[in-house]
Amino acid sequence: MSGVLGIKFKDYGQTYYYDSGAFVVGVGDRVLVETDQGLALGTVSLTREAPPAGMEDQELKPIFRLAGPDDLASESENKALAAEAFKYCRERIRERELEMKLVEVEVFFDRGKMLFYFTAPGRVDFRDLVKDLVREYRTRIELRQIGVRHETQMLGAIGNCGQMCCCRRFLRKFEPVTIKMAKEQNLFLNPAKISGICGRLLCCLGYEQENYERFQKDCPKVGKRFKTAIGPVKVLRTNFFRKTISILPEGQGEREISIEEWQDLLSRKPEDMPPAPQPGSGPPKGRDLPRKPRSGSSENRARAKRPTDAEADSRNTQAGDAPRSEASASETAQSGEPGSESLAKPGSKGRGRKRSSRRRRRRKPKPSE
Repeated sequence: MSGVLGIKFKDYGQTYYYDSGAFVVGVGDRVLVETDQGLALGTVSLTREAPPAGMEDQELKPIFRLAGPDDLASESENKALAAEAFKYCRERIRERELEMKLVEVEVFFDRGKMLFYFTAPGRVDFRDLVKDLVREYRTRIELRQIGVRHETQMLGAIGNCGQMCCCRRFLRKFEPVTIKMAKEQNLFLNPAKISGICGRLLCCLGYEQENYERFQKDCPKVGKRFKTAIGPVKVLRTNFFRKTISILPEGQGEREISIEEWQDLLSRKPEDMPPAPQPGSGPPKGRDLPRKPRSGSSENRARAKRPTDAEADSRNTQAGDAPRSEASASETAQSGEPGSESLAKPGSKGRGRKRSSRRRRRRKPKPSE
């Protein structure tokens, strides 16, 4: 009975699926399969009865045959040739002063092609280098530029967590990682903490990103103010592990509530909140109150010096004249008597009348002898 085989050509490579055909194969066996580049020697990493999800309609190729002792010997010779080619290529790079770093050399099973992986900050003109390699090994030569993530995957390293890098152990496809993921996970934006051995953002930031996005959908925006049943509140922070929200109500201390309690605060009506003051119903503001004049101002001093009507009448009464009204004063002014002008002046009624009587006495003719 045929089954589905998962085959790897490198320890850190992807898994390719083939049909076992008429062969009985177990996990760890070495087999030869046909690829686009020719025959290749791989290792069976898993066996299953049905193809994986998404490959039900695809026709799987059968394996070519099981690997024998001669095939394993050829593999050992190819590894020795790859190590020799690595040293030779690195020397040629140093002599030609090329800005590139050689990472690994791969020799195909039938030696029909040699593949050189390298990294470089930009484009490199390696045509002369390819001529040197062809002249030395007499086979097809291909130089392939890779990124720093693939370099770490090929070489392997110990990560910040103390374990082998995920790309070396099980990660086969690199998903894009952005700084936004670190911000949503409330991580310190320290390059030494959120960067891996390759100098790029940690691949593990994307493992829990889906859970953080689901959590952020139920949480309010941090730093925003909301009107709730307990009054205006400000959202300070969120806690993914506790599934809580820290808020700061107006006039109160900081509180930590769950997402269910937060949703309940938003759904309930603010019945317990005091009504907002209506315009004009409150006490008068300071600018609406009458100003109290200062005791030492010039206006107060002028008012103190200016005599009132009652004081003027009292003074006239003490001088022996009865107080006169404004109507009598106007009649005196129209009569044309001397001293009428002085009587029309305010505040001088008694004085003017007294002076006019004196003048009359002086002008009275003396009796003839």
